[in-house]
Amino acid sequence: MATFLRSIRPVASRFTTTPLPRLLFRPNSTTTASSEPIYEHIILSHPRPGVSLITLNRPKAYNALSTPLFNDLNSALRHLCVLPTTRCIVLTGSHKFFAAGADIKEMSNLDFSSAYGSDFIKLWSEQINNTPKPIIAAVNGFALGGGCELAMMADIIYAGPTATFGQPEVKLGIIPGAGGSQRLLRAIGKSRAMEMILTGKTISAQEAADWGLVARVFESPEKCVEEALNTAETIAGYGALAVKAAKEVVNAAEELNLAEGVKFERRVFHGLFATKDQKVGMKAFVEKTKPEWTHE
Repeated sequence: MATFLRSIRPVASRFTTTPLPRLLFRPNSTTTASSEPIYEHIILSHPRPGVSLITLNRPKAYNALSTPLFNDLNSALRHLCVLPTTRCIVLTGSHKFFAAGADIKEMSNLDFSSAYGSDFIKLWSEQINNTPKPIIAAVNGFALGGGCELAMMADIIYAGPTATFGQPEVKLGIIPGAGGSQRLLRAIGKSRAMEMILTGKTISAQEAADWGLVARVFESPEKCVEEALNTAETIAGYGALAVKAAKEVVNAAEELNLAEGVKFERRVFHGLFATKDQKVGMKAFVEKTKPEWTHE
């Protein structure tokens, strides 16, 4: 593993605290938005009804995560949050690298004052954690360090046959900084999380599935992305308010004790009876017809 990490030579990017994402605007967008942003470090597309696909696109750097990349990703997520035609999002990388980790050259010269003063790396999870629409990570190849953390920020993780997960930061004299220690423990338990983080060992796609880190493993990288898009299309085909509420109550389970969580779920459940889609869905069920969701 150490040999592999040394072989990764991400392109360096100059660290700044408030860089703006570099994007152009395509005037003839196929979405309902008046203009569709095109980014430097990600590719944004809309391959299925109600589904948007974000592809990390730093191939020469093995999709190493950097501040400019996260500026692009956060900008895209903000755009999709207000885009009514997007109701579910798929996040993926290349067949060999979901994201090999953080751009080490960006952070290697940081000192405590600059890292702490700028709250370095907070940017990485600010937007994705506050995106109300479901996000599915389709992981192929290496998802190490920040790449593993990014995958765990998604609501569902699908993996291809060569997907490899790990938090090897200890080999660099640091620890996970974008939620890896917290989310990994919640996903696979303390003992396994401790082993991965303290040793820097990686796990395969099948181990990740057996341990509960990923939902499903597929036989090829293409199938992994295809099935993520299929699941996203299924989710996008339901009423947007019920989907948003479902994501909210499941995420709340990580923060609340059982009694508080059940009470919160019940209040959100009650609230959905004020929506048009509750009437649409139940009427269609009784009449054995297909519901025509209003998303209201």
